Amino acid sequence: MSFFFETLIGGLFAGVMYSLVAIGFVLIYKASGVFNFAQGAMLLFSALTFVTLIEKGVPFAVAFALTALVMVILAILIEWLVLRPLRNRDALTLFMATLGLSYVIEGFAQLIMGMDVHMLDIGIPDVAMEVGGMFISQFDIIASLIALALVAVLAVVFSKTRMGISLRAVADDTLAAQSIGIRLPVIWRTVWSVAGVVALVAGLVWGSRQGVQYSLSLVTLKALPVLIIGGFSSIPGAIVGGLLVGATEALADIYIGPLVNGSVSTWFAYILAVAFLLIRPAGLFGDREIERV
Repeated sequence: MSFFFETLIGGLFAGVMYSLVAIGFVLIYKASGVFNFAQGAMLLFSALTFVTLIEKGVPFAVAFALTALVMVILAILIEWLVLRPLRNRDALTLFMATLGLSYVIEGFAQLIMGMDVHMLDIGIPDVAMEVGGMFISQFDIIASLIALALVAVLAVVFSKTRMGISLRAVADDTLAAQSIGIRLPVIWRTVWSVAGVVALVAGLVWGSRQGVQYSLSLVTLKALPVLIIGGFSSIPGAIVGGLLVGATEALADIYIGPLVNGSVSTWFAYILAVAFLLIRPAGLFGDREIERV
């Protein structure tokens, strides 16, 4: 039984890290109704920028602040060069724009920082700790606490501040929000900046586990089933969806994998997402209007 709980807890911790990636998608979707395919490239770019600064001898805190500033500048450029010219276009056009943007960001990162794999140490030891008779990774515990703290900050910002109220207004009705004086470009710049900082935190966590390399951008593919299950416009949904995906794929890998003579963790989350699409297309916390379309 202890093995079952160790597997379950390990899966839940992995799910928190999936949620951290998914939150970046949610923020931008809430503000524009667009699935940002470039979020993975932003995660990679932020991690590469940070590790490059560290390798040049820049202190950790300074490197983090500089990288966060770079992501804010990138968000402003994206709003100015990509989103503003396409402001009145349909969601599919904006999605295709983010698809192209992802290749531009990755190509720019390759041009200025190269293709080498970088090892990243953020000071969190990846060692097992005994808790209640179970062995749990210290890295998973601390990474999960970081993710939960970030979620708590975002929840306060987007529920208690003027900017958060404006964001919710834009998400509910863009035209009505603009009619009462809410400036859509400002909202987009702010949300993309926040999503960039979230991508930085996620990039550091995943980069320290997997190494900072170009395949790091593919980790965002795991965010897709998380978003389908939790709902594309809900931060709580991203958390619950991530926990569900992490726990089920960890248990499935242990108990179903031997039955099919292989690992199922690479595809089980997508099977779960398809099941949710058939049963509840809007996700657990999504808008039920989607289900009636």
